[in-house]
Amino acid sequence: MNRLAAGMALMLAIASFVFPQSRDALELYRAGRYADAVETTLAELAQDGRNLNAHTVLGWSLNALGRYDEALNYGMQGLEVSRYDNRIIEIVAEAHFYLGNNDDALRYLAEYAAIAPTGDLIDEIYNFIGEIYLRQEMYQHADIALTTAVFHNPARSRWWARLGYAREKAGDAVYAREAYNQALQRDRDLLEAQRGLDRLANG
Repeated sequence: MNRLAAGMALMLAIASFVFPQSRDALELYRAGRYADAVETTLAELAQDGRNLNAHTVLGWSLNALGRYDEALNYGMQGLEVSRYDNRIIEIVAEAHFYLGNNDDALRYLAEYAAIAPTGDLIDEIYNFIGEIYLRQEMYQHADIALTTAVFHNPARSRWWARLGYAREKAGDAVYAREAYNQALQRDRDLLEAQRGLDRLANG
């Protein structure tokens, strides 16, 4: 090994000792180790409060843990760093959704759809919108939102069942039956869809 290579190896060794590599928070999140991801991202944010990647993984992990108040709190801090980061907007919208804050959730969900109409989570966005409209008994609105959700992700059997339910409640039996059948094509054991078809048959 020449002097230059030896010197570089020594510098790397010193750097790895002084600045040990932190665990990869995203990999922890993907592995389902949400509490560890929270711990890691909080440490990262303590060093750099403007780290949007840390804000993002923190929010995802808190929502996954059902810690929605915290996800909302940190999400709003993330929006102070970058008001229109669609990842943070989705985190805030999801937290509001699970906290039952329907109007706030709809506002942020609509923002995501406007900012990132082809974003990675656009299918989830429209599913959340549809579920909120179901809560509000606005069944035709729910139909439109859930139809958009399954357009973006047709593999989700339960979304098809929820679409069937929206159409059933709107009085559209023909298309409700179609949606329930689409759900059962993807999961023949899905009770929600089977019961929907039973209701239509006995109605």
